[in-house]
Amino acid sequence: MAYDITVIGAAIIDILASPVSEAVFSAGSIPMETIKMSFGGDALNEAVILSGFGKKVQLISKVGDDEAGKRVLGLLQEKGISVDSVQIQKDLSTGINIVLIDEKGERHFLTNPNSSLRKLNLADIQPFMDDAAEIVSFASMFVSPLMTVSKMKELFSSIKEKGKILAVDMTKAKNGETIQDIAELLPYIDYLFPNEAEISLLTGEKDPYRNVQILLEMGVKTAVIKCGEKGCIIGDVNGIYSVPAVPVERCVDTTGAGDTFVSGFLWGLSEGLESLECAKFACAAASFAVESVGATGGIRSLEEVRKRYEEK
Repeated sequence: MAYDITVIGAAIIDILASPVSEAVFSAGSIPMETIKMSFGGDALNEAVILSGFGKKVQLISKVGDDEAGKRVLGLLQEKGISVDSVQIQKDLSTGINIVLIDEKGERHFLTNPNSSLRKLNLADIQPFMDDAAEIVSFASMFVSPLMTVSKMKELFSSIKEKGKILAVDMTKAKNGETIQDIAELLPYIDYLFPNEAEISLLTGEKDPYRNVQILLEMGVKTAVIKCGEKGCIIGDVNGIYSVPAVPVERCVDTTGAGDTFVSGFLWGLSEGLESLECAKFACAAASFAVESVGATGGIRSLEEVRKRYEEK
């Protein structure tokens, strides 16, 4: 099968509760407006959204041979995403995250470090790279400790040797890594998508404009810093630009907003849009994500996102 976009990373289940306050730790029981099971993981979120946008998506991931894993595979099949490149490991628990959402829509995660969320390795990815699309998204740096810098370098270099476009999303560094620790990876990356907090942890700098400049100087072709309700800062050889967020009436849940942003950007990239327009489309997509509970439920159709993008 010829794919439009390949996505590499986690595919798990989220159990979401909202709105949660600190009172939950002192009271025996607190009623929630919403408690629901959803699907998550950065790669699954991107794959589901991109498939909903009409793209043929290759998802490279792994799950356990358990009930949660069966549910993840069932969702992928329901969404028209091939499960041929999703490994099933018998002695592994599929990742299940508890996501506590506060009154402002911000998320707080409880995760299992022994689950599939943290166990993706280079050996799980390499067998499927021969079929990879022209655009490859490594959905989150620092999620799996098995993907060390040396393993990422091996993967990234092989992707670039094949002449493909490499996009990399990021989560917070887990072990005090600095930008120098990942310096050898940056020249391989065509598009990098950290948020403000994630890149600040690496560089020690707070100013997103300065952080974009640092990434460009260290070899990233296009740096896009996600700034939440402020939109994003994007920089490449043509300059550094601010793209405002699309306003929403109420932010309900930010779960998956960053993944939705990246999905929107990759959709625009696959459609031949210039980077700045990709960022505008990404902001439009992300605005839908925060309007409902769950990582992917806010996106109902490509047409709705197009309309909001065009009205911006």
